[in-house]
Amino acid sequence: MRQLLGGEGGGLSAEQLEQLSQITGQNVDPAMMQNIMGHLKSAFASSGEIDWEQTRRGALHIANQDGLAITTGQRGNLDQAYALATLWLSEATAISQLAAPPRAITRGEWVEATLPVWQELAEPMATSIADALTTALSDQAPDDMQNLVQGAGKLMRGVGGALFAGQLGQVVGNLSKEVLSGGDVGIPLMPDGDSAVLPQNFADLGASLEIPDDQVALYIATRELAHARLFRHARWLRLHVISQVTEYAHGVRVDTDALEDLASRFDPSEPEELRSALESGALLPPRSETQNAALARLENLLATIEGWVDVVTADATARLPAADKIAEAVRRRRAVGGPAERALNSLVGLELRPRRMREAAAMWRTLTSAVGAAGRDSLWDYPDLMPTSADIDDPAGLVARLEATARGDEPATDDIDDAFARLLAGDMPSAATGGETPDGGADPDDEPGSPDDHRPV
Repeated sequence: MRQLLGGEGGGLSAEQLEQLSQITGQNVDPAMMQNIMGHLKSAFASSGEIDWEQTRRGALHIANQDGLAITTGQRGNLDQAYALATLWLSEATAISQLAAPPRAITRGEWVEATLPVWQELAEPMATSIADALTTALSDQAPDDMQNLVQGAGKLMRGVGGALFAGQLGQVVGNLSKEVLSGGDVGIPLMPDGDSAVLPQNFADLGASLEIPDDQVALYIATRELAHARLFRHARWLRLHVISQVTEYAHGVRVDTDALEDLASRFDPSEPEELRSALESGALLPPRSETQNAALARLENLLATIEGWVDVVTADATARLPAADKIAEAVRRRRAVGGPAERALNSLVGLELRPRRMREAAAMWRTLTSAVGAAGRDSLWDYPDLMPTSADIDDPAGLVARLEATARGDEPATDDIDDAFARLLAGDMPSAATGGETPDGGADPDDEPGSPDDHRPV
């Protein structure tokens, strides 16, 4: 093994392949064996950590397969689309424009820009799979083989992590062929304040709808700018979304029964069965109640964001002849999801298609009609002002509260508000003063000589 794994460049010579064929009594496919040795060498050399560089290489390999570059004409068209979209959005929303100009990017550039967020989202699941695979191997081994298993556990952890990293690279690489812009997935993947469009991808959308590319570019640019403006204005929102996603991801666990069954027959030189289990989602057990609650919160949050973007984009592109047709196509894409989104769901159990987006858009439309764009957009100023799931269900109640606030009416109070108001007014005894009233006198309820006079403080 030292000779096989320690050769120059980690490769096998023709003489080594011939010796291996003689040992096994079978013909050895050089390409297959080099691939196996590469996996084994990487696993032995691994410290047990996930090799995210493997994810990056795999994603870039897929993203750059077509070798398509952004032409000068495409850049010029997008520059014009961005300029017009900026003017239209200034009429549709009170949120200010971006400090940095938007840009047209390739699929490979999208992978490079978004990979840090993908790594953050996928790391809990990758670690869970690697740990569970190692634990399953240790639990199945007899006591007299535990020392051997400890060494093999590193190999299993390395192989499991490498396969997950490679599979995530395929998902991100394939997703780069589907997304239209930086905010198309729904979560803030791009760096803060950055906006981008992938002209390589929306040509197919325009062709399927029989709509000129310049109209598609203008609509996609407007939507992307609205998304980026929102996250730049509400700087707390990015962290809020990412924390909701990671909260859900940390709750994802591996089906140990399925994994133990897989580990009992796992061969590191033939990792296809583990790869297939990762692809199909077979290692993910049914969601727990905690996960369902976290997923519901995440879906409502994404729906609230996407609903606002839908309404603002519709208002801004009202002059665009094919705006409604393009908007419906974009909503269908989000509702159905592409192959890469489905693969991401199988890999980490994360659904990025908010089912309540239409209801959230209806709420924002109601707010716009009632209080105007400025009143609507003011709800993004602070986290505690953002509409809740109950507001999506009852937009009229939210409108009533906003209108009451605009009139200067006092908001309705609850028991906690009333108790806090009494405490501030001095109507309630303070525990820190040992039952004294704020004016320094004794509490009238405490009679002299009573046992309460000697109670410990």
